[in-house]
Amino acid sequence: MVARAARRNRAVSFATDIPAMKLASRDLDDIAARTLDHYGQHADEFWEGTRGHDVSQNIAALLRHIAAPAPCAVLDFGCGPGRDLKMLAELGHAPVGLEGVARFAAMARVHSGCEVWQQDFLKLDLPPDRFDGIFANAALFHVPTQELPRVLRELHATLKPGGVLFSSNPHGHDEEGWNRGRYGAYLSFATWRRHLLAAGFTELEHYYRPAGLPREQQPWLASVWRRGASVPDAAAASRLDGRSDAP
Repeated sequence: MVARAARRNRAVSFATDIPAMKLASRDLDDIAARTLDHYGQHADEFWEGTRGHDVSQNIAALLRHIAAPAPCAVLDFGCGPGRDLKMLAELGHAPVGLEGVARFAAMARVHSGCEVWQQDFLKLDLPPDRFDGIFANAALFHVPTQELPRVLRELHATLKPGGVLFSSNPHGHDEEGWNRGRYGAYLSFATWRRHLLAAGFTELEHYYRPAGLPREQQPWLASVWRRGASVPDAAAASRLDGRSDAP
């Protein structure tokens, strides 16, 4: 659906409450279209503002948990103009990009030389058991919370058994809404964990970024998850989610 978040502002200060009413199909289409259009209109500005960001810590967090030998098949979910896609290829892996913004998808193909699928996050068409890992850096928070269970199940299904999902999102206190032309959901780690467990993932690690700063200056929550053999029932997920959100 969309690529990276261009700014690192703490999301909680400008998000709205998670919608109490179910979003209709037309609402979801509007959310996707407006968010994609925003990034498309600011593609060059976004590229210049993010091309120098160092996310090597996040890439390393994904790769160290993948048991498969290199080259690993990695889906760069929301690859944007291709910065991380190129890095994964240079590390000797076999990445494929997925991007909803047409301009970004074209830029990523040129910049990385990799295959890039243009797909809306809310209308995914992914092959089953295809990837050793998924790198979703500053991407999944654009999925409305209502649709997150379905999208996570689709990501679970496209991973090979035992495959690994990395995600980094701006965290908050479970707010959701529009932020400077882009739709985002800013979840607490407890809520994020509940969704991942319910989708059949097991937790490997999580941390906050940038490193070495007080929590109030760490807007990004990174987490790593392994595809489980089956999706747990709701009661099991609820019991697992009872763990504390400790740093």
